[in-house]
Amino acid sequence: MPNQRLRDSLLRNGFDFAQVAKATGVDPKTVERWITQNRTPYPRHRRTIASMVRETETYLWPDAIAPETKKEIAQSEVVQVYPHRHSVPQDVWAHLLDQARLNISVLVYSGMFLTDNPSLIKSLRRKAEAGSKIRILLGDPASREVARRSEEEGIGKGTLAAKVRNAMAFFKPLADSAHAEIRCHRTTLYNSIYRFDDEMLVNTHVHGFMAAHAPVLHLRRLSGGDLFETYAESFQGVWDDAKPPKW
Repeated sequence: MPNQRLRDSLLRNGFDFAQVAKATGVDPKTVERWITQNRTPYPRHRRTIASMVRETETYLWPDAIAPETKKEIAQSEVVQVYPHRHSVPQDVWAHLLDQARLNISVLVYSGMFLTDNPSLIKSLRRKAEAGSKIRILLGDPASREVARRSEEEGIGKGTLAAKVRNAMAFFKPLADSAHAEIRCHRTTLYNSIYRFDDEMLVNTHVHGFMAAHAPVLHLRRLSGGDLFETYAESFQGVWDDAKPPKW
């Protein structure tokens, strides 16, 4: 089977066989075999290619890294563990937003705490104008999943749906100006995800607790790791099934 992930990553970034061959110091035919015959490059070549296409080695070659090594790298991907979301310092959020250049992705039900930042919309608009891809996933306020989560948090069946609608109104100017793409999802939300390029805050969800009182993982993507990649793929799966909001 061909390596479709490698093929798609090279195409998406505008690289051909010759460019990859020059960067890795191999023959273009070797690069072709890496794709068409799913041959696994040497580690130094994997690192070079992963850096070129801004993907992890484990995404491009899932079976290339030994489980023991993956475990060690996964531990290194964890920058910090916070016992509660409200204990994440504001300067961490500000730094992550400020340094993001390519990818800002948010997966929440409402994320109403984000609206406490009065300059957030302006910041996201500037990021979009500078070339950042901004994707925001909010819960579908009419969905059973949102209603159930609202009841589980002990705030009443319709409270979370009202928060989602408030969040939609907050982010709508970004969608209207084409500075962000916003979709609504109907998934059971196990984690809220906030991605800023190669760093991510993952707010785990705990039954009976509001998200602000649940733990947060601060992750940093490493080439040979798959912890960050696991959550990135989860986001993409929800994104693919989500629909445009009914404003």
